[in-house]
Amino acid sequence: MTKEIFPKIFPQEPGEASSVAKFWDLALYVAWFPLAFIARGMCGYFNTHLISYCGARVLERLRFEVFAKLQRLPRSYFQRKKGGDLLSRVFSDTGQLQRTVTSVGNDLIKQPVTFLGALSVLVYMAMSSEQMAFVLLCLLVIPLCVFPVRRIGKLLMGRALRMQEKAGGMTSVFSENLSAVTEVRAFNLQEREKRRFRQASEKYVRAHMKVVKYGNMLSPIIEVLSSIGVAAAIFQAARLQVGLDEVVPVIVALYMAYDPVKKLGGIHNQVKQGLASLERLEDILNEPETVAEPEEPRDIRNLRGEIRFENVSYHYFDEKGEPAKAPALRNLNLTLKAGETVALVGPSGGGKTTLASLLPRFDDPTEGRILLDGVDLRDFSLKALRDAVAIVPQRPFLFDESVRQNVELGRTKRTDLQVEEACKTAHAHEFVDDFTESYEQRLGEDGNRLSGGQLQRLALARAFFKNAPILVLDEATSALDSDNEERIREAMNELVQGKTTLLIAHRFSSLKLADRILVMNKGVVVGDGTHDYLYRQCPLYKRLYDRQTGEANEEPLGDS
Repeated sequence: MTKEIFPKIFPQEPGEASSVAKFWDLALYVAWFPLAFIARGMCGYFNTHLISYCGARVLERLRFEVFAKLQRLPRSYFQRKKGGDLLSRVFSDTGQLQRTVTSVGNDLIKQPVTFLGALSVLVYMAMSSEQMAFVLLCLLVIPLCVFPVRRIGKLLMGRALRMQEKAGGMTSVFSENLSAVTEVRAFNLQEREKRRFRQASEKYVRAHMKVVKYGNMLSPIIEVLSSIGVAAAIFQAARLQVGLDEVVPVIVALYMAYDPVKKLGGIHNQVKQGLASLERLEDILNEPETVAEPEEPRDIRNLRGEIRFENVSYHYFDEKGEPAKAPALRNLNLTLKAGETVALVGPSGGGKTTLASLLPRFDDPTEGRILLDGVDLRDFSLKALRDAVAIVPQRPFLFDESVRQNVELGRTKRTDLQVEEACKTAHAHEFVDDFTESYEQRLGEDGNRLSGGQLQRLALARAFFKNAPILVLDEATSALDSDNEERIREAMNELVQGKTTLLIAHRFSSLKLADRILVMNKGVVVGDGTHDYLYRQCPLYKRLYDRQTGEANEEPLGDS
């Protein structure tokens, strides 16, 4: 028998081939076996690698598109969305999509081809013999599998969407906790925070288990339906007295037809989970860019700095996009002369910060318009407009970079100071010079290695360095000690020279810098003039001033 299979390797006549020839002939015959597995292994490796690479690249592009979109959205969008949920969308949802693309990629071509091949064999068997026609009846089970696939897929997508939402809620609790490290410890909230996180985690687990339930339900259903088809085939074969040698290929072909249906059902479930994540990402990508770039930006060079508000109203919106009952600003008509320093005072919620945030177009007015030197702000490019506005917030944000890099963030074409000069002018050079690495010292996340006063002085240094013609100062001296406050105010007095300045004053001592004072309450200006005029003519201003200077001893008025 061996000689019949390998006649050339084992010659029948002595001397037909040398021992060397026999060796190489044998090696040639057996080499195909490892070569076939080498080819199979390489193809499998490159198939998996390339599909994973494509999935990673596609999702990297999508993740970047979502991140880029977030950079273009107005500030109001982030005020009605949870930061943790946005983190979950950018990382968790894109990760789910990547897993879907990677796992589905292999079977998306393989399983349909296997199914069509097995189906073709079964049809051929049925057509080749009258006794085998019952095979076509057995195939009727396959269309029945479509109904559970569709129904379970629909349920799964809804559950997957809720699971990702719960994941976002859990991430939001975690992110919020990290942002409130001081408050959690100061108010002994550790147990409360653990309880909140446990509750959010349990909600996520419950949602996840529902996804698992529906995701694993489809496979046994299809297997049961498939077994019915196979049983019917065996029953018909026995009844028609079909031979075993004919039945076995039918059973194998039926299995080869049903197995891809089961796997395609699993693919369908995975795709539904991926679509749920994609829907959450599309929610960001499809968000209207209400603060948009103009098609033909106007020239913003040689600004005088006159600002005029014409019938400006602004509404905040909730998470569902519904406007708040009361507008933050109502029919505001106001003019700030070029080079004028105007202070905004008033109780919390009066609209001071909202008004200031409209100047650099963090948001656009719901109604009305704002003119800069007679030109609508929406006609300037966002970059040019924001280069023309310097902001010193009450609680500045500094990146985990060096002092020099944080100050240089304000660089524009108008910058005319060096970093060291700007820091000296803002009285920040003294403490910066004490750092181990001086201006190359990294400041930690959110500048957590600095005191509140140091943060504000670096923010002032950034404003000096930027040298913008329009300034927004949100009580830039509120965190300074009394020794430094007067020196910083002198520096600020130098900073505002020749610039149109909007000063949000929480302490009335800051009003010394102002040429004019606006009193705001519930989104409208209820007083406009000098301190002496307002003290006589504006009851709200008189009450706030007397309360702070007489009773509160220079305590802050509060945010707006």
